[in-house]
Amino acid sequence: MSTSEQAPPSVAPAPRPPRARRASAEPARAERRLAGIPVCPGIAIGPAFGAAEPPAEVERRVIGADDVAAETARLDAAIAQSRKQLAKLRARLAVLPEDSQAEIAPLIDAYLQMLGASRLVRGMRRRIADALVSAETAVADEAEAIAGAILALPSDDDPAGRRRRAEEVREIARRLIRNLTRAPFRSFAGLPEGAVLVCEYLRPADAALLDPSRLAGVATDEGGAEGHTAIMLRALGVPAVLGVPGLAQAVRHGDTVLVDGAEGSVVVNPAPATLASARRAVTAFAREQQKLARLRRLPAETADGEAVELQANLELPAELPLIAQSGAAGIGLLRTEFLFINRETLPDEAAQVDAYRAIIEAMAGDAVTIRVLDWGGEKDIESLQSEGLVSPAADANPALGLRGIRLLLRQSALLEVQFAAILRAAVAGPVRVLLPMVTTVAEVRAAREIYERVARRLRRRGEKLPEPLPPLGIMIETPGAALSADALALEADFFSIGTNDLAMYTLAVDRAETEVSHLYDPLHPAVLRLVQFATEAALRMRMPVSVCGEMAGNPRLVPLLLGLGLRSFSMNASAVPRVKQAVRAAKSDDCVRFARRVMEQSDPTRIQELVLGTAPP
Repeated sequence: MSTSEQAPPSVAPAPRPPRARRASAEPARAERRLAGIPVCPGIAIGPAFGAAEPPAEVERRVIGADDVAAETARLDAAIAQSRKQLAKLRARLAVLPEDSQAEIAPLIDAYLQMLGASRLVRGMRRRIADALVSAETAVADEAEAIAGAILALPSDDDPAGRRRRAEEVREIARRLIRNLTRAPFRSFAGLPEGAVLVCEYLRPADAALLDPSRLAGVATDEGGAEGHTAIMLRALGVPAVLGVPGLAQAVRHGDTVLVDGAEGSVVVNPAPATLASARRAVTAFAREQQKLARLRRLPAETADGEAVELQANLELPAELPLIAQSGAAGIGLLRTEFLFINRETLPDEAAQVDAYRAIIEAMAGDAVTIRVLDWGGEKDIESLQSEGLVSPAADANPALGLRGIRLLLRQSALLEVQFAAILRAAVAGPVRVLLPMVTTVAEVRAAREIYERVARRLRRRGEKLPEPLPPLGIMIETPGAALSADALALEADFFSIGTNDLAMYTLAVDRAETEVSHLYDPLHPAVLRLVQFATEAALRMRMPVSVCGEMAGNPRLVPLLLGLGLRSFSMNASAVPRVKQAVRAAKSDDCVRFARRVMEQSDPTRIQELVLGTAPP
């Protein structure tokens, strides 16, 4: 790949370029330990390597009316060049591990889609013509306007997803600006084998250029655990720590660097004793990984033989290989928003059937729980607006407005198409259907009436449907639903407790809001009592109940959740092995006693100490 075709680089240079050292004249530098955000577990030891790049400067300028055509042509040329670069990057994926391909391919597809007939491109062209600004200015302003609008939306159950989507828009702008200004991209061609990459910022497409067989580890000044870059590094299996303030200034080219991706620490010029301890940790980590790998083939059951169902959440079909490798027994939450986002028109019934059937068939007989469209919160779905189903002027607080089942019942044609597609695809394997954001019994009854009416129509049309119809369940993710669980259990076929939204609505806390994020606590006694109430209501009806969200994927919460009576968990695929390990170490009676102790507490601090600080007695 030529310099002009490399993936976009970080915005600022990393460590200083190499310089010769005279061992006799320059004393050994003291060990320095820095803290960051753990992203991918594992320990890397190697010389620091930094890949710097010249910045791409945006010269803001206005143009005359006679220059509009020329500036638009420049923009179109930059778009074409960017699409060509991304196509070459996608072709390169064949040399990466399968996990990594699964992570980066849909991201590149999203980039390509944004460079097509998208709102972003239309807005850039409109700014050139109406505001009479240069192509670079139009790109920067339109991308920042769209990214800002995404970030300004109130958060629901996935604030990290909102931040990722905003960053995708900004990433496309950076690529276009580099091509418009002809600023060179960074290259990793000189990365020596066994080196630790140290830089200020690493983008997802940068990560796609890394060779995990040659690279020891990664550490950056910026970044977090939830972005596309972190996902890519985890897929590559590269020990990584992101968000280490002052890292680039602390490291010189060639310094020995120790990266602990589990602890979130970076040690520059480690002392001999530190190195010896790290090498022992490398051996212990390798043994632990082998142990977790063996767990995939073992049943998920407690030490006293009680079966537990461990399933995975799925946001994009490309994550299917990760689910297969995790040992998950099915998909506990398939978010269908991927079919609707980044489209100008709604997917029709046939397109949805194909998408659902492909996922069901890939699961080879394991159950798939499909949640119907949950528009609202941060999910800005252009196709819903272009079809006139929702107002472009979103609710002041979409988390409390027309979202989830409320929108689907108001726009019943949208729900009917999705029900029809799911029912037709369900002949390919076991399926359950999940309704989002239910708060009243009337909503469940209305949805079931539509569900059964659609099934009758399909049968009259000659379509083959499963008998009986797939179960129709509901998300318990508001205090109203949890407190009405007894009544809702008479109408629904199963419950799925969404702990992320349940905690948000119960505590009136947006996790993405810095000023109050410290108040977000899924172990708050009010949240735990709502989980307990909903679980007991389902168990009294002998009805399946599962928990999804971050609580399900935290192995330290397994004893508490088992003690509350839960036996089904759905989580990110990467969390399955460690949760299974916790399940197999637990004893049912001990968990019940432990949960009783926890639920007797009214002090959140004491609950934190019990659940996160000790094991069940």
